[in-house]
Amino acid sequence: MGFQRVMQRCLHKGTFLLGAAMVGLMLLLMTVGLFYTPYDPEAMDTQHALAFFSPAHPLGTDQFGRDVLSRVMVGARYSFLVGALTVVFGLVLGGVVGAVAGYYGGKIDEVVMKLIDVQMAFPGVLLALMLIAVFGNGLQNLVLALGLMSVPRFARIARGGFLQYRDAEFVKAARARGAGDGRILFRHILPHLTPELVVTGALGFAGAVMSEAGLSYLGLGMEPTTPSFGRMLSEAQGEMLQAWWYVLIPAAAITLLVMGFNLMGDALQEVTRHG
Repeated sequence: MGFQRVMQRCLHKGTFLLGAAMVGLMLLLMTVGLFYTPYDPEAMDTQHALAFFSPAHPLGTDQFGRDVLSRVMVGARYSFLVGALTVVFGLVLGGVVGAVAGYYGGKIDEVVMKLIDVQMAFPGVLLALMLIAVFGNGLQNLVLALGLMSVPRFARIARGGFLQYRDAEFVKAARARGAGDGRILFRHILPHLTPELVVTGALGFAGAVMSEAGLSYLGLGMEPTTPSFGRMLSEAQGEMLQAWWYVLIPAAAITLLVMGFNLMGDALQEVTRHG
Protein backbone atom coordinates (compact mmCIF):
# COMPACT_ATOMS: atom_id res chain seq x y z
CA MET A 1 0.00 0.00 0.00
CA GLY A 2 1.39 3.40 -0.96
CA PHE A 3 2.21 5.93 1.73
CA GLN A 4 -0.28 8.48 0.37
CA ARG A 5 -3.11 5.95 0.53
CA VAL A 6 -2.11 4.98 4.08
CA MET A 7 -2.30 8.59 5.21
CA GLN A 8 -5.68 9.07 3.52
CA ARG A 9 -7.09 6.09 5.41
CA CYS A 10 -5.55 7.28 8.69
CA LEU A 11 -7.39 10.59 8.38
CA HIS A 12 -10.63 8.66 8.82
CA LYS A 13 -9.47 7.04 12.08
CA GLY A 14 -10.37 8.68 15.37
CA THR A 15 -7.27 7.41 17.16
CA PHE A 16 -4.99 8.96 14.56
CA LEU A 17 -6.82 12.29 14.70
CA LEU A 18 -6.75 12.31 18.51
CA GLY A 19 -3.02 11.59 18.52
CA ALA A 20 -2.42 14.25 15.87
CA ALA A 21 -4.35 16.79 17.97
CA MET A 22 -2.20 16.00 21.03
CA VAL A 23 1.03 16.29 19.09
CA GLY A 24 -0.28 19.37 17.30
CA LEU A 25 -0.91 21.17 20.58
CA MET A 26 2.66 20.57 21.72
CA LEU A 27 3.96 21.47 18.28
CA LEU A 28 2.04 24.75 18.46
CA LEU A 29 3.57 25.57 21.85
CA MET A 30 7.03 24.74 20.51
CA THR A 31 6.56 26.84 17.37
CA VAL A 32 5.33 29.88 19.29
CA GLY A 33 8.20 29.39 21.74
CA LEU A 34 10.70 29.74 18.92
CA PHE A 35 9.65 33.36 18.47
CA TYR A 36 8.07 34.39 21.76
CA THR A 37 7.90 33.30 25.39
CA PRO A 38 6.06 35.29 28.08
CA TYR A 39 9.23 35.40 30.21
CA ASP A 40 12.83 34.36 30.06
CA PRO A 41 12.59 30.66 31.03
CA GLU A 42 15.66 31.04 33.26
CA ALA A 43 14.64 34.35 34.91
CA MET A 44 14.08 33.86 38.65
CA ASP A 45 11.60 35.77 40.81
CA THR A 46 11.71 34.23 44.27
CA GLN A 47 9.04 36.60 45.56
CA HIS A 48 6.52 34.79 43.34
CA ALA A 49 7.82 31.24 43.78
CA LEU A 50 5.27 28.40 43.43
CA ALA A 51 2.53 30.82 42.38
CA PHE A 52 -0.74 29.26 41.25
CA PHE A 53 -2.26 29.90 37.81
CA SER A 54 -2.87 33.59 37.15
CA PRO A 55 -3.12 36.02 34.21
CA ALA A 56 0.53 36.92 34.77
CA HIS A 57 1.61 33.25 34.92
CA PRO A 58 -1.02 31.06 33.19
CA LEU A 59 0.68 27.84 34.35
CA GLY A 60 2.12 29.23 37.57
CA THR A 61 5.76 29.41 38.61
CA ASP A 62 8.29 26.92 39.94
CA GLN A 63 10.21 26.96 43.23
CA PHE A 64 12.57 29.61 41.85
CA GLY A 65 9.80 31.82 40.51
CA ARG A 66 10.46 30.89 36.89
CA ASP A 67 7.46 30.97 34.57
CA VAL A 68 6.31 27.39 33.94
CA LEU A 69 4.59 28.17 30.62
CA SER A 70 7.80 29.62 29.21
CA ARG A 71 9.75 26.58 30.37
CA VAL A 72 7.18 24.21 28.83
CA MET A 73 7.41 26.05 25.51
CA VAL A 74 11.20 25.70 25.50
CA GLY A 75 11.08 22.16 26.88
CA ALA A 76 8.84 21.09 24.00
CA ARG A 77 11.53 22.29 21.61
CA TYR A 78 14.10 19.94 23.14
CA SER A 79 11.68 17.02 23.30
CA PHE A 80 10.86 17.36 19.60
CA LEU A 81 14.53 17.84 18.76
CA VAL A 82 15.67 14.76 20.70
CA GLY A 83 12.84 12.66 19.28
CA ALA A 84 13.46 13.75 15.69
CA LEU A 85 17.24 13.33 15.83
CA THR A 86 16.90 9.92 17.49
CA VAL A 87 14.51 8.70 14.80
CA VAL A 88 16.70 10.06 12.00
CA PHE A 89 19.79 8.44 13.53
CA GLY A 90 18.06 5.08 13.94
CA LEU A 91 16.40 5.26 10.52
CA VAL A 92 19.58 6.08 8.61
CA LEU A 93 21.95 3.69 10.40
CA GLY A 94 19.43 0.93 11.05
CA GLY A 95 17.87 1.29 7.61
CA VAL A 96 21.20 0.99 5.80
CA VAL A 97 22.34 -1.95 7.93
CA GLY A 98 19.03 -3.76 7.50
CA ALA A 99 18.91 -3.03 3.77
CA VAL A 100 22.38 -4.44 3.15
CA ALA A 101 21.65 -7.52 5.28
CA GLY A 102 18.31 -8.23 3.63
CA TYR A 103 19.34 -7.51 0.06
CA TYR A 104 22.63 -9.39 -0.03
CA GLY A 105 21.78 -12.13 2.50
CA GLY A 106 24.28 -14.91 3.14
CA LYS A 107 27.14 -14.29 5.54
CA ILE A 108 26.51 -10.55 5.59
CA ASP A 109 22.96 -11.10 6.80
CA GLU A 110 24.08 -13.67 9.36
CA VAL A 111 26.79 -11.45 10.87
CA VAL A 112 24.61 -8.32 10.91
CA MET A 113 21.67 -10.05 12.55
CA LYS A 114 23.87 -11.66 15.21
CA LEU A 115 25.19 -8.20 16.08
CA ILE A 116 21.63 -6.85 16.19
CA ASP A 117 20.53 -9.73 18.41
CA VAL A 118 23.43 -9.05 20.78
CA GLN A 119 22.46 -5.39 21.06
CA MET A 120 18.79 -6.22 21.58
CA ALA A 121 19.73 -8.64 24.37
CA PHE A 122 21.44 -5.75 26.16
CA PRO A 123 18.86 -3.51 27.92
CA GLY A 124 18.57 -0.30 25.93
CA VAL A 125 18.16 2.02 28.90
CA LEU A 126 21.20 0.45 30.56
CA LEU A 127 23.20 1.07 27.39
CA ALA A 128 22.06 4.70 27.36
CA LEU A 129 22.95 5.12 31.04
CA MET A 130 26.40 3.65 30.40
CA LEU A 131 27.12 5.90 27.43
CA ILE A 132 25.95 9.04 29.21
CA ALA A 133 27.90 8.11 32.34
CA VAL A 134 31.06 7.76 30.21
CA PHE A 135 30.65 10.76 27.88
CA GLY A 136 28.59 13.05 30.12
CA ASN A 137 25.29 14.92 29.83
CA GLY A 138 24.30 16.92 26.78
CA LEU A 139 22.18 16.82 23.66
CA GLN A 140 24.76 15.11 21.43
CA ASN A 141 25.50 12.30 23.87
CA LEU A 142 21.80 11.83 24.62
CA VAL A 143 20.91 11.53 20.93
CA LEU A 144 23.82 9.14 20.37
CA ALA A 145 22.67 6.91 23.23
CA LEU A 146 18.99 6.92 22.26
CA GLY A 147 19.83 6.61 18.56
CA LEU A 148 21.87 3.46 19.16
CA MET A 149 18.94 2.08 21.13
CA SER A 150 16.64 2.57 18.14
CA VAL A 151 18.92 1.03 15.48
CA PRO A 152 17.82 -2.64 15.93
CA ARG A 153 14.13 -1.77 15.48
CA PHE A 154 14.73 -0.02 12.15
CA ALA A 155 17.27 -2.62 11.02
CA ARG A 156 14.80 -5.48 11.51
CA ILE A 157 12.04 -3.66 9.62
CA ALA A 158 14.37 -2.82 6.73
CA ARG A 159 15.84 -6.32 6.58
CA GLY A 160 12.42 -7.94 6.46
CA GLY A 161 11.28 -5.66 3.67
CA PHE A 162 14.37 -6.12 1.53
CA LEU A 163 14.20 -9.89 2.00
CA GLN A 164 10.62 -9.76 0.78
CA TYR A 165 11.22 -7.61 -2.29
CA ARG A 166 14.75 -8.47 -3.44
CA ASP A 167 13.47 -11.18 -5.81
CA ALA A 168 10.28 -9.39 -6.83
CA GLU A 169 9.45 -9.00 -10.52
CA PHE A 170 9.97 -5.22 -10.53
CA VAL A 171 13.46 -5.74 -9.06
CA LYS A 172 14.32 -8.33 -11.70
CA ALA A 173 13.09 -5.93 -14.37
CA ALA A 174 15.27 -3.16 -12.95
CA ARG A 175 18.30 -5.45 -13.01
CA ALA A 176 17.55 -6.42 -16.61
CA ARG A 177 17.56 -2.71 -17.52
CA GLY A 178 21.03 -2.42 -15.99
CA ALA A 179 20.15 -0.72 -12.69
CA GLY A 180 22.88 -0.94 -10.06
CA ASP A 181 22.44 -2.20 -6.52
CA GLY A 182 22.27 1.30 -5.08
CA ARG A 183 19.47 2.33 -7.41
CA ILE A 184 17.54 -0.88 -6.73
CA LEU A 185 17.96 -0.51 -2.99
CA PHE A 186 16.87 3.09 -2.64
CA ARG A 187 14.82 3.83 -5.77
CA HIS A 188 12.87 0.61 -6.28
CA ILE A 189 12.61 -1.25 -2.95
CA LEU A 190 12.80 1.46 -0.28
CA PRO A 191 9.57 3.27 -1.33
CA HIS A 192 7.63 0.05 -0.67
CA LEU A 193 8.85 0.09 2.95
CA THR A 194 7.89 3.70 3.67
CA PRO A 195 4.64 2.96 5.57
CA GLU A 196 6.34 0.43 7.88
CA LEU A 197 9.28 2.76 8.51
CA VAL A 198 6.92 5.66 9.28
CA VAL A 199 5.09 3.49 11.83
CA THR A 200 8.41 2.54 13.40
CA GLY A 201 9.47 6.18 13.39
CA ALA A 202 6.29 7.35 15.16
CA LEU A 203 6.60 4.71 17.87
CA GLY A 204 10.34 5.35 18.10
CA PHE A 205 9.71 9.08 18.56
CA ALA A 206 7.40 8.36 21.49
CA GLY A 207 9.99 6.03 23.01
CA ALA A 208 12.75 8.60 22.60
CA VAL A 209 10.69 11.33 24.31
CA MET A 210 9.91 8.97 27.19
CA SER A 211 13.53 7.85 27.51
CA GLU A 212 14.81 11.44 27.42
CA ALA A 213 12.34 12.41 30.14
CA GLY A 214 13.37 9.43 32.26
CA LEU A 215 17.09 10.12 31.89
CA SER A 216 16.62 13.84 32.59
CA TYR A 217 14.51 12.96 35.63
CA LEU A 218 17.51 11.02 36.93
CA GLY A 219 19.82 13.93 36.11
CA LEU A 220 21.49 12.07 33.22
CA GLY A 221 19.82 13.66 30.21
CA MET A 222 20.02 17.27 29.11
CA GLU A 223 22.32 19.82 30.72
CA PRO A 224 21.09 20.94 34.17
CA THR A 225 20.29 24.46 32.94
CA THR A 226 18.21 23.21 29.98
CA PRO A 227 14.42 23.21 30.47
CA SER A 228 13.43 19.57 30.08
CA PHE A 229 10.15 17.92 30.97
CA GLY A 230 11.94 15.17 32.88
CA ARG A 231 14.03 17.64 34.86
CA MET A 232 10.97 19.80 35.55
CA LEU A 233 9.17 16.72 36.86
CA SER A 234 12.13 15.87 39.07
CA GLU A 235 12.25 19.40 40.48
CA ALA A 236 8.47 19.44 41.02
CA GLN A 237 8.53 16.20 43.00
CA GLY A 238 10.01 17.91 46.02
CA GLU A 239 7.29 20.56 45.96
CA MET A 240 4.35 18.19 45.52
CA LEU A 241 2.74 18.95 48.90
CA GLN A 242 3.03 22.71 48.47
CA ALA A 243 2.28 23.00 44.75
CA TRP A 244 0.57 19.86 43.44
CA TRP A 245 -0.25 21.56 40.13
CA TYR A 246 3.43 22.02 39.37
CA VAL A 247 3.83 18.24 39.07
CA LEU A 248 0.90 17.95 36.68
CA ILE A 249 2.26 20.36 34.06
CA PRO A 250 5.42 18.48 32.94
CA ALA A 251 3.63 15.14 33.42
CA ALA A 252 0.81 16.32 31.12
CA ALA A 253 3.32 17.56 28.53
CA ILE A 254 5.12 14.19 28.47
CA THR A 255 1.79 12.34 28.30
CA LEU A 256 0.53 14.43 25.37
CA LEU A 257 3.66 13.82 23.33
CA VAL A 258 4.12 10.13 24.12
CA MET A 259 0.46 9.17 23.90
CA GLY A 260 -0.04 11.31 20.80
CA PHE A 261 2.74 9.62 18.83
CA ASN A 262 1.72 6.19 20.12
CA LEU A 263 -1.87 6.71 18.98
CA MET A 264 -0.69 7.88 15.57
CA GLY A 265 1.72 4.95 15.30
CA ASP A 266 -0.95 2.43 16.31
CA ALA A 267 -3.37 3.81 13.72
CA LEU A 268 -0.70 3.70 11.01
CA GLN A 269 0.19 0.15 12.02
CA GLU A 270 -3.42 -0.98 11.86
CA VAL A 271 -3.90 0.51 8.41
CA THR A 272 -0.70 -1.01 6.98
CA ARG A 273 -1.48 -4.45 8.42
CA HIS A 274 -5.00 -4.62 7.04
CA GLY A 275 -4.04 -3.12 3.69
